[in-house]
Amino acid sequence: MEINAFVIFFAAIFTSNILLTNFLGMCSFLSVSREVESAFGLGLAVLFVMIFTTAINYAVYYLILVPFDIIYLQYIIFIIVIAAFVQLTEMILERFSPVLYYTLGIFLPLITVNCAILGVSLFMVIRQYSFLQSIAYGAGSGLGWLLAIMALAGIRQRLKIKQVPTGLQGAGITLIITGIMSLAFIGFSGIAVIQ
Repeated sequence: MEINAFVIFFAAIFTSNILLTNFLGMCSFLSVSREVESAFGLGLAVLFVMIFTTAINYAVYYLILVPFDIIYLQYIIFIIVIAAFVQLTEMILERFSPVLYYTLGIFLPLITVNCAILGVSLFMVIRQYSFLQSIAYGAGSGLGWLLAIMALAGIRQRLKIKQVPTGLQGAGITLIITGIMSLAFIGFSGIAVIQ
């Protein structure tokens, strides 16, 4: 039975969130989530890159790698596509939003090695999604990543004015919050789960 693209989109945001259920893309998630503005900018960049690289990697996989029987190159090709698209995104941001470009700093080019983006392309192939399903999965995963980083950034900004025990300040409280957020997102799993 083929899963509806809307169900895949919805599940990728909430019940099968690439970040909070698969724990992919944690490095930039934890590092850039200190301020809401920079978290939102990175989240939009990840969303944009995830949607387009999923579509491009789908086409490359089914139009080049499968017909020429060179599927063993999928990791390398997917990473090349992601790196090229991130470079394009970086140039666009530098040109049209220099403030965001400098706010994101080193984390913008590091989207290339964000394992969530590669993970979405690989899950798309493993689960044998159609093109529409793949786009829905890429968009939902990107939106779920954006939602998670915005929630963490908002919580971390609020914690700046609160008293956090010394031993938990910084990474400790951030990881605890991430774990609680993960439990909350997994709580939606009775609605729709994609495997």
